Amino acid sequence: MIQAGRITSIWRYPVKSMQGEQVTEAEVGDLGVHADRTWAVRDVESDATTSAKRLPGLLWLTARYAQPPGPDAGPGHAPEVLIGFPDGTEVSSSDPAVHQTLSRYLDHEVELRPLPPIDRRSEYRAPMATKTDLRTIFGLDDDEPLPDLSMFPVRKLAEISRYATPVGSYVDAYPVHIITEQSLATLGSLAPDSDFDVRRFRPTLVVDSPSPAAHPEWEWCGGRLHAPHAELAPMIPTIRCVMPSHEQPELKRDKEVTRTIAAHTRRCFGVYGNVTRAGRIAEGDVLHLNPPNRTALSATAGGGAATVKRAVMRAVSAAMPSGKKG
Repeated sequence: MIQAGRITSIWRYPVKSMQGEQVTEAEVGDLGVHADRTWAVRDVESDATTSAKRLPGLLWLTARYAQPPGPDAGPGHAPEVLIGFPDGTEVSSSDPAVHQTLSRYLDHEVELRPLPPIDRRSEYRAPMATKTDLRTIFGLDDDEPLPDLSMFPVRKLAEISRYATPVGSYVDAYPVHIITEQSLATLGSLAPDSDFDVRRFRPTLVVDSPSPAAHPEWEWCGGRLHAPHAELAPMIPTIRCVMPSHEQPELKRDKEVTRTIAAHTRRCFGVYGNVTRAGRIAEGDVLHLNPPNRTALSATAGGGAATVKRAVMRAVSAAMPSGKKG
């Protein structure tokens, strides 16, 4: 094994798309950081979980737990959360007025919803995204091509096309999102007038790597990251939506942030991953990498799996409605 880097920060997000909180240590398991995203905002009209991709005002709200989350926090057990508004007011998830207060602030009818139990799969479903939806999510003009999602495994593609979020979680795709200090610096050097603040990218972990690579975390995909008391499996590069360009406290709206990522890294920044050994992680933990087997990965990518994935991508694209009003 080789040294991959040192954890410099850990982030938890009590409510999906609201501001996160930095913690010095955390338990991690199959669903990622303990008590991460146990609440989300649901669009009443579409009856589906929504996010700052469609309601950027969510990024201006703070969220904190009223008490430290207990060991049962998770699907079916969302601890009380306190939501703070830009004017300094705060409302509890236990207050019946929370839905009306959020709707009035967002100028859109929404409800605050706890993470449903895993067996209530219907509550994770969402209407099939249209091509117009994808253009909104990724901030694309009509003449720009839709993003390449082929890095997702076939099973994950099928899941995210059927559900608003993976069953059992309010994350977008995978329970862990890792970025490196080096990737932040690389992008910052490409657009020096933009602020590539870590808060724009909503990571689980930030790692300081000794690697000279511009994006060290990409080289970890397919391998295993060993912390002293837990193990993580980086899976694929994280494809970026329009959210990092949105305005939020202390950060101005800046389309150049996502344009830079699109132009130089094929819209990817950071990596998605899973937890393969539950345990505790902490700031300062040194991570060691069991490198991926590149030969095996290449063989898989060039074989039947790639053919199946291309077929799935074509089928999903063909079935996806345009979303344009006639």
